[in-house]
Amino acid sequence: MSVSTLEKNVLDVIKERRATKQYDPEAEISREELMELLQVMGEAPSAWNLQHWSFMAFHNKESQEKLLPIAYNQQQITEASAVVAILGDLRANENVDAVFDPAVEEGAMSAEIKQALNGQIQGAYENEQFARDAAFTNASLAAMQFMIAAKAKGWDTCPIGGFNAAQFVEEFEVSDRYVPVMLITVGKGSKEARKSGRLNIEDLVSFV
Repeated sequence: MSVSTLEKNVLDVIKERRATKQYDPEAEISREELMELLQVMGEAPSAWNLQHWSFMAFHNKESQEKLLPIAYNQQQITEASAVVAILGDLRANENVDAVFDPAVEEGAMSAEIKQALNGQIQGAYENEQFARDAAFTNASLAAMQFMIAAKAKGWDTCPIGGFNAAQFVEEFEVSDRYVPVMLITVGKGSKEARKSGRLNIEDLVSFV
């Protein structure tokens, strides 16, 4: 595949992605294919490569039924083939050794650079607001990557911010290390998703 063809395919996938809210309840996604999409999501970029996220997969109707009232009874929760909850990591600074030690061992990073980066990270994480902002920002990058990968594989998705986060944490016993960011339904759309309009990009861009 040529670079130009690859570029066209990626852009087509991005432009074709729509927030799909009505799914074929009979469509099933295999555990293997769902894991493949989750793997791609976990390869998203993140600040300092700390990978500020955790994912919860609801891949059966029983668990999706438990999630339904928490998501204000949006039927896409149970009609979708699966639902993925994106959690932001409020203590991603604790990932430093797991992330950087392999690079040091492989010679891709010096111990001195790791030490300097660790100082930056721990200093930044003394600010709780920074930690929360970083959790949402970086987990959202992963979420977008999941939706694009899903579309490339022929699946439809919808990001959902409308759910009771406190109830979600209580029902599914989520550690206080993590904050719920969004839910993403994935499945086969039962009807074509509505194309939404976009603001004029010229009104949103300023060149400096």
